[in-house]
Amino acid sequence: MKIERGDWALNLRPELGASITSLTWRGRDVLRPSPGDLDSPLAAPSFPLAPYANRIDGGAFAFAGRAVRLPATPGFAPHALHGVGWRARWNVLRVHGGTVDLVLAAQAGAEWPWAWTASHRLSLSEDGLEMSLSLANEDAAAMPAGLGLHPYFAVEPETRLQLSAPKVWLTDAREIPERLADAADLVDWSEGAAVVEAPFVDHAYADWDGRATLLHDGWRVDLTASPNARWAQIYAPRGERFVCVEPVTHRPDAHNAPSDEDSGLTELAPGGALTLTARITASET
Repeated sequence: MKIERGDWALNLRPELGASITSLTWRGRDVLRPSPGDLDSPLAAPSFPLAPYANRIDGGAFAFAGRAVRLPATPGFAPHALHGVGWRARWNVLRVHGGTVDLVLAAQAGAEWPWAWTASHRLSLSEDGLEMSLSLANEDAAAMPAGLGLHPYFAVEPETRLQLSAPKVWLTDAREIPERLADAADLVDWSEGAAVVEAPFVDHAYADWDGRATLLHDGWRVDLTASPNARWAQIYAPRGERFVCVEPVTHRPDAHNAPSDEDSGLTELAPGGALTLTARITASET
């Protein structure tokens, strides 16, 4: 499925976890390009995360006195990763102009023991891409909830990432958050740091102000997210031509956070809903 508006072009595969397979502006890759044999959202430029984001330690947690054990995500054992939506086929509800509405309805099961529905709207205009991701609790019981978006932004040799978040969750050997530290203890992106010079990063930055900028040679890409995306998961592996800046509504393993921590995890009553929005724009510099 392809949509074009002004200088922008978007390709989408609803059947592959609602993955965006390309996003370009004036012929330039805003998100990393897909491989020709794309068969996994993990190789795609972007995909939605629901009903939770990032890792749950060992796939196990307790909620409202209920012990939950999720199956390990293939390739990420023993943890459960990124929820259910990114590995599911989404249905197209409506295509109108530059807007696509997608929906995913899930019954209670092994992957998530509550019934839920996710809605995903992608709207392309001459100004850029707007994304909205919503999660509704269709169960008879309250459930924990979280959302995220997983864009892989294209990186050039000169690209600098600018992002204001004073704290970062440092992780243990199992990639589970261990302690909250100053951003400078890993990488402080607030003044703009060269992506290719950064150490390996796969961490959640806390108290994010919802804005990030990729400064390329002669042009820039801006990401803005809704206020409830107070964490930005940064994934910057060495030697790759991308960096992930993931707006998320909770920190990794929030399901196992201490009860007095503001981890971002939301308790959705039956019929309740949670929504995350984000916008991607570009301009010449």
